[in-house]
Amino acid sequence: MNWTNLQLSFSQILQQLVYDPKSPMLFNTGLFIWLFLLFLGFYQYVQKKSFPRIIYIIAFSYYFYYKSSGSYVLLLMLSTMVNYYLAILMDEQEKPSSRKLILILALLFNLGMLGYFKYTNFLIDIFNKLTYSHFNFTDIFLPIGISFFTFQILSYIIEIYRGNLKPLTSIADFAFMVSFFPTILAGPIIRPRVLIPQIRKPFVLTREDISRAVFLIAAGLFKKAIISDYISLNYVDRIFDNPALYSGFENLMSAYGYTLQIYCDFSGYSDVAIGIALLMGFHLPDNFNLPYRSASLTEFWRRWHISLSTWLRDYLYIPLGGNRKGKLRQYINLFITMLVGGLWHGASLKFIVWGGMHGSMLAVEKMISPLTQKQNGRLWKIGGMIFTFHFVTFCWIFFRADTFNTAIQIITQIATKFNPQIALEVITAYKPVFLLFTIGYLLHFMPVSITQKTQHEVAKSPSFVQALILVSVIWLIIQTKSANIQPFIYFQF
Repeated sequence: MNWTNLQLSFSQILQQLVYDPKSPMLFNTGLFIWLFLLFLGFYQYVQKKSFPRIIYIIAFSYYFYYKSSGSYVLLLMLSTMVNYYLAILMDEQEKPSSRKLILILALLFNLGMLGYFKYTNFLIDIFNKLTYSHFNFTDIFLPIGISFFTFQILSYIIEIYRGNLKPLTSIADFAFMVSFFPTILAGPIIRPRVLIPQIRKPFVLTREDISRAVFLIAAGLFKKAIISDYISLNYVDRIFDNPALYSGFENLMSAYGYTLQIYCDFSGYSDVAIGIALLMGFHLPDNFNLPYRSASLTEFWRRWHISLSTWLRDYLYIPLGGNRKGKLRQYINLFITMLVGGLWHGASLKFIVWGGMHGSMLAVEKMISPLTQKQNGRLWKIGGMIFTFHFVTFCWIFFRADTFNTAIQIITQIATKFNPQIALEVITAYKPVFLLFTIGYLLHFMPVSITQKTQHEVAKSPSFVQALILVSVIWLIIQTKSANIQPFIYFQF
C-alpha cells in the first residue's frame, strides 16, 4: 500500500469517528458494535478499579452522545455542572424557603431548557393563530435524549429537596449518573436510588449475568431491527403516509402493525440498553412487562414504559394530590398527568389528544372500578384484554400519524371503506410482513413460562452457543435491513 492510500484510509477512519448529522451512532449501527467491543476490551483493565472505571465510562458516554448529537454534548456538560452545584447548594440550606427557592431555580433551568428545544415552535404557532401574527419559526434541533436525561436529573433534584437523598459530593459520580451511555438516548429513566449505589460498588459479573445480557441484546436487536424496522418500512409507513389510497382493512392492519412496531422498537431498545449495562456490571430495572396482555388501561401503564409512568406518578400525580382529595380531584389529576405525558412526547395536537384519551379512560376506569373489581372470571379478563388492546391501538393512530387530520383520515377509511373481501389478497401481497406480524404477536402473548424456559436454556448453553445466537441475529439483521439504518422511534422525544 502506498503512502497516498494509507493517508486516504486514515482519513476515512477519522471521518467515521466524527459526528455526522446524517448518520448518528445508534445501538443498531455497525460502528457502535465495533466501538463497544473495543470499549469492552479495555474495560477489563479498569473494571475492578472504581475511579478509573467511572472516568472511562464517562469518557465513552460523552463520546457516544457526541456521535449521536454533535455539539449538543456541550449542553449535556452545562446541565451536569449547573445541576450538580444546585443540588449541593440546596442541601446546605437550613430554611425551607431557601430550599424551595433553589428547587424553583432548578425546575426553571431544566424545564426551561427542555421547553426551549421542544416547545418553542409549538408556542409560536399557537401565538400566531390566536393573535393572527406572523412570527417566524426558529430552526431548532432537538438534542437526542434531552427528555430522558432532564427527567432523570429532576428526579435527583426533587429527591434531595424531599430529604430522601443526599447530593453526590463527586462531580464524576454525578456526570456518570447523567451521561450513562446505555440509557441516555432513550432511557429507561433510571432513578438515582437505583444507579447511585452501583457507581462505586465493586465490579461483579457472573456467568448468569453474561447469559442474560446476551439474551436481552439478541432479543432486543431481533425485535427492533427485524420485526419493527421491516414491518415499518414495508407496510406501516406506506399506509400512514397516504391512508386515502388504501382500503379500511389495510388501514386497520397498519394500526395493528404500528402497535406491534412501537412496542418492538422501544422495548427492543430497552432490552439492548439493559443488556449492555449488565455486561459492565450494572443492573437496571425492566422498562416493559408484556403491556398488551393488560386487562385494563391502569394495568397497561404499569407495564408500558414503566420508568416514565412511575416518574409521572411519583413527581406529578401524587404531588397534585393523587387520590387523597376526593374522587373528582383524582379524575382531574389522572387527566392532567396523562396530558403532560402526551406533551412530554411532543409539542403537537395529536400528542395532546393521545394523552387526553388515555387520561379520560383512566378516569372512567376509576369511576367504574367498584363494579369491575367484583368481576374475576376468565372471560371478563379476556374481554378486558381485548378492549384495552384495541383502545391502545386506536390511540396509537393519533400518536403515529404525521398530523391530526391524517389520523382522522385513517379512522374514516376504516369506518367507511373497510372492504374485507380484499383481506386475502392483501395478506398474500405482503406475506413477509404478515408473517412477522404473526411472529411478533405470538411471542408477546405466549405463556411467560416458555420465555423463562428459553432464557434458562440459553443461560445453560456453552459460551460459543450464546455467541452463535448473537451472531445469527446480527446476520438476520444484515439480511433484512434497508439501505439506511432506522433510528429508534423514541429518539424523537
